[in-house]
Amino acid sequence: MDSFQVLFSNFGIFDVVDIILVAILIYLFYSLLRGTIAVNILIGYLFVYLFYLLVKSLQMKLLTAFLNGFFQVGVIALVIVFQPEIRKFLLMIGKNFKLYRNQYWFKFFVRNEAQKEIRYSKLRPVLDACKSMQETRTGALIIFARSYEDENFYKNGEEMRAVISKRLLETIFSKNSPLHDGAVIIAENRVMAAGCILPLAENHELPLYMGLRHRAAVGISEVADVAALVVSEETGNIAYARQGKIKTNLDMSELEKNLRKDWI
Repeated sequence: MDSFQVLFSNFGIFDVVDIILVAILIYLFYSLLRGTIAVNILIGYLFVYLFYLLVKSLQMKLLTAFLNGFFQVGVIALVIVFQPEIRKFLLMIGKNFKLYRNQYWFKFFVRNEAQKEIRYSKLRPVLDACKSMQETRTGALIIFARSYEDENFYKNGEEMRAVISKRLLETIFSKNSPLHDGAVIIAENRVMAAGCILPLAENHELPLYMGLRHRAAVGISEVADVAALVVSEETGNIAYARQGKIKTNLDMSELEKNLRKDWI
């Protein structure tokens, strides 16, 4: 009983905060690893570490020395192996800070209502095109980015910098168009590029019925501050991806609501 009291005698409010912050960091990192192949790598690493503790306790000197050398470079190896996940983790922190800043601070100091009106006027042709492509079951992948110059992987398509219009989007995604398999990038209130090849999602928990367009939508939303809109070629259903999460079977009002919140 005395040892228990001694243990918690110096336990203060900062210790509670410390535990909560560590738990939050572990949860955030786990949420990035969940459903990816990195989970299997981490489990394998933990098993090797437990085996190392076992042989060390049994005083198996040769094997202990071998595994000890492995773990001396283990931290560097983990950084290399988990480089994409670490990048996503830092990107997620930056995106959340940016979102908080835009929503809670800039609204009190910078009110760019004119820019919002411009974006809203550009949204209507996109919604009209999506409704038309939904009816004809024309597959489409449209990416809404706040900045075009920041993301180099957008540059593998055909640069256009064209005015947003319903007819242009329908033409790009028509089955006879050479650009219909890639993604359209909308940024700075223009169609900046078409036929772009995007990174696929690493989340293996996505349903099998989701094709390459859906996986590309989730993949690009994992690594960039964008929103992705998908029209299914098989069903005509509309999906919407943001920050690595995807919503499916949206109607036009739900799609407009999401775009108004995230893009406008």
